[in-house]
Amino acid sequence: MDQQTANPAPVGLLGFGMTTILLNIHNAGFFPISAMILAMGIFYGGIAQVIAGILEYKKGNTFAYTAFTSYGMFWLTLVFLIVAPKWGITGPTEHAYMGWYLFVWGLFTFFMFLGTKGKSPVLRFIFGSLVVLFMLLAVRDWSGSALIGTIAGWEGIVCGASAFYLGVAEVLEAAQGRKVLPF
Repeated sequence: MDQQTANPAPVGLLGFGMTTILLNIHNAGFFPISAMILAMGIFYGGIAQVIAGILEYKKGNTFAYTAFTSYGMFWLTLVFLIVAPKWGITGPTEHAYMGWYLFVWGLFTFFMFLGTKGKSPVLRFIFGSLVVLFMLLAVRDWSGSALIGTIAGWEGIVCGASAFYLGVAEVLEAAQGRKVLPF
């Protein structure tokens, strides 16, 4: 009997998408960082994506393994950078240093974007818009511009919504046995 395994990508995409939407609603200026965003960053954006990445590894999908595991760790490190000073573990990270942190993630994402050539247009959009998001956030931290931070927030909502869409599209396709939403 041939045993089929479930596709772990929707969990990774939804974990990334929903957490990105919520953080960027904050970046757009609608509400402050709260336990809700931090919890999403640890559990759904962080741990769930790492698990999805490990399951993609078992499937032999190097791209998805690298993406989900790396962005899961991004969320875990970001939450740590926010809470470590509050717990007295470290001092706060200066904005210029956060700019470099975000820039390096943007650079990594640019190379991951190159890996989306020939893949679905929605996946290409996710990675392309994520490059823009990281670069906008880096410039915000380097310049201190609230306007750039607000623009980044709106752009991040769109990026997260595109990942959410692709995750839901893949779940619906698996549930219905056919494409329900184009991707």
